[in-house]
Amino acid sequence: MNRIDRLTAILIHLQTKRVVKAEEMAERFEISLRTVYRDVKALMEAGVPIGSEAGKGYFIVDGFHLPPVMFTQEEASAMLVASKLVERMTDKSIQKTFESALMKIKAVLNDNEKDHLENLQTYIQVYKSSQTTHDDFPDNFMTDIQKAIVTKHALRIDYKNNLGEVSERIIEPIGLFYYSFAWHLIAWCTLRNGYRDFRTDRIMSLKNTGASFDDRNRYTLQEYLQSLRHSNHDMQEVKLLLDKPVTGYMSYAKHYHGLVTEEDLGDKVRMTFLVGNLRHFCKGVFQQGNTVEIESPEEVKTVAQELAEELYMHYSKVTESM
Repeated sequence: MNRIDRLTAILIHLQTKRVVKAEEMAERFEISLRTVYRDVKALMEAGVPIGSEAGKGYFIVDGFHLPPVMFTQEEASAMLVASKLVERMTDKSIQKTFESALMKIKAVLNDNEKDHLENLQTYIQVYKSSQTTHDDFPDNFMTDIQKAIVTKHALRIDYKNNLGEVSERIIEPIGLFYYSFAWHLIAWCTLRNGYRDFRTDRIMSLKNTGASFDDRNRYTLQEYLQSLRHSNHDMQEVKLLLDKPVTGYMSYAKHYHGLVTEEDLGDKVRMTFLVGNLRHFCKGVFQQGNTVEIESPEEVKTVAQELAEELYMHYSKVTESM
């Protein structure tokens, strides 16, 4: 990226938040802090009203906005890919809003880029498992849920559990979490007096009560997920080391195999899972071939060895009988 492009990108980045740390920009654009300071100074000298707060970061003075920026072909293509994921992995409320945003992006593209997107459209599809189809439920509340999470407003919902029983709940939402082919709303339930996991596709009706709750008395989503790791004594933490890029089975199976963290190590990725059935988990790991290594615990390595021996014995018998 040349300096002109970087200065434009920094200006756009500054408009995405109230305050942006210099360290954040240095990491994003892979430059030194000294270069960040020089670039910000250059923008200020060009007339961009940039302020700073000691120990916090830089900000754009209220009232200034960058004129409309043209998207590159690569950026527009990335948005098209994202639209396919939104279509398959979110509800109608999010899909409608994203479609509107994508139309605005297409509107500022030149003719060649518009033709590029039209051609690309037919070559990209996202597999939708039957497990992700829940036509019996409205599943049209994710936009309202997002607003309630940010504004700290309690919600009144009618929720249908896996037994088909419907109950009314007053809940205080703390976050959305995608796993097992579905979005899950994590919230404090006043009926159960505890944190509960509500699948959004089982919410039959939803209303924002307008009543605020104090989030200082509630877990963050990250704290809730961390608490699960400590409370699930019957589950084991498994660490895998995979070659990059992660492809094949684990590239999609990680979303329903209890993935806890994913750490980028350069040419490797370390994935940490919470696993209940080690044999079932190891059978999936086998599909990665020699691109994966089980780091810990030793018990998982033992289970994998046992499965490998069983396969060897099975096919040895088959060969002998031929």
